[in-house]
Amino acid sequence: MTYREQVSQWEETVSSHLPQLSKPQVAVLACWSYALVILKSVGMTQVSVWLAMLQGGKVDAWRQKLREWCYDAQDKKGDQRAQLEVASCFAPLLQWILSWWEKQEHRLVLVVDASALGTRLTVLSVSVVYRGTAIPVAWHLLVAGTKGAWEPLWEELLARLAPAVPSNWQVLVLADRGLYSKDLYQAVQSHGWHPFLRLKAQGTVRQAGRDDYQPLRTLTPADGTVWSGRVTCFQSQKQLVDTTLLIVQVQGYDDTWFVVTDLDSQQSVLAWYAMRFWIEVGFKQFKRGGWQWQHSKMTDPRRVERYWMVMAVATLWTVSMGGQGEAALPASSLEDLPPKHIARRLATGRPRPAVLSQFTWGRLWLLRAMLEQEPLGAGYFAYAAWPQDLPTLRRRRKSKRHKKSREQRKRWQRQYRARHKQEGHKGCA
Repeated sequence: MTYREQVSQWEETVSSHLPQLSKPQVAVLACWSYALVILKSVGMTQVSVWLAMLQGGKVDAWRQKLREWCYDAQDKKGDQRAQLEVASCFAPLLQWILSWWEKQEHRLVLVVDASALGTRLTVLSVSVVYRGTAIPVAWHLLVAGTKGAWEPLWEELLARLAPAVPSNWQVLVLADRGLYSKDLYQAVQSHGWHPFLRLKAQGTVRQAGRDDYQPLRTLTPADGTVWSGRVTCFQSQKQLVDTTLLIVQVQGYDDTWFVVTDLDSQQSVLAWYAMRFWIEVGFKQFKRGGWQWQHSKMTDPRRVERYWMVMAVATLWTVSMGGQGEAALPASSLEDLPPKHIARRLATGRPRPAVLSQFTWGRLWLLRAMLEQEPLGAGYFAYAAWPQDLPTLRRRRKSKRHKKSREQRKRWQRQYRARHKQEGHKGCA
């Protein structure tokens, strides 16, 4: 299968899952996301040169196609130019993921969070988290420092995704403490989903069966166990009545977790909140760990939203292929080693951490298929158990070698300053 045949196959896949896009839009999206997997850079100049080399045509022509993908209709030349309505793709993107989801698995975790591109842009995103990583399925870009409440924007993003999820699925929506609000809590509930929102340490709560309010901090268990109970949160007009509060001081973390949910204590596990941190991996994949979005010079939020569409599709593709890449190599097993092998003696019994992320596994698998000129195949999302144990923050110990090199560097700096001071130089670092 040649390169052009692989691109054509990928174009058919994109078209089947995003039927609302026009043929020219599908063609640009397929070519750009395909090149993104190879180049690991979303930059227009690099992508346009690559496409001109392999697809033919002029570099400037390809660059103009990529630029117009991001433009509004009035910014394009011609009378019949159409702009990409990114919001219309949110539900189809989520449906695409669920079509490749494990058939027996009817649970889903969404995380709402915000990220910044320097002092230029702020992105509000809703992502599906899966096996330590995240795939954005809805987003909204703002100029950094824009005033106004975010709650209506979160509600709109969740409302656009709701039609894509079957009614019998269990959906958790996780958010960090800076994003908590009663409006967001109720917006999640309105779709039949379950909020899992973290609170700040300030505030008071009233336990069920009591008349007095207590500071949140006073309920924190000292022994590291989880406290749970039905409470009314806050003495204000926007209080949450009869909600479940989960509290724990996680080992290695400075701040206590205060999480509210509408699930009963018997139905909820506080360790599930650890999946919220996976979205940080997703943000890293869009930047230095993957598509290098931090090098973009774009400042128009609407154009960047279309830019994000390319990266979201490429992320969906790579992560969905991660399971195939991981399964392609034989797993090592202690049972296959001799009884006195050193690996048996050093084994701790704990599960081994992942060697690579699903994002990296999938990208390597796709690169191999491209080089071998094989059919790309369809992706899938295998069953992944939700966390049951609270995480432990492992602090890396600095080795003796690191300590020695640091002391040596300081000694060189002292010698450098002393020598230049003797020579009469001033202001030396």
